[in-house]
Amino acid sequence: MVQKIKSMREFKELLGAAGNRLVVVEFSAQWCGPCKMIAPAFQAMSLQYRNVMFAQVDVDSSQELTEHCSIQVVPTFQMFKHSRKVTPFSRLKRILCCFRSGPGSKKIFEFQGADIEKLEEKIQELM
Repeated sequence: MVQKIKSMREFKELLGAAGNRLVVVEFSAQWCGPCKMIAPAFQAMSLQYRNVMFAQVDVDSSQELTEHCSIQVVPTFQMFKHSRKVTPFSRLKRILCCFRSGPGSKKIFEFQGADIEKLEEKIQELM
């Protein structure tokens, strides 16, 4: 099931409740065509991967959270583990960036295409 997140408080509560489980957050908008297209597949994945938490943020209704997470385009998917961002990827960006913030930290990737196959591949990798 995809949980709707409307505030920073709800977002922090979700990350805290997740513990060591992977959290996948979709930032989208009601007017966004690609967001509407991927929504059914995102919902289906939330039922398939029961050990992963799925959430959705409407960027127009949650501007503070959208700014906090540095969302520039929709849809954007960000993944969190242990309350820390692991992997963001955005449908419209054409940048592949990879960096480490310290020894043993997870790589952060951002790449074009929020297609369901790439999303599922990344979820399986990070579970």
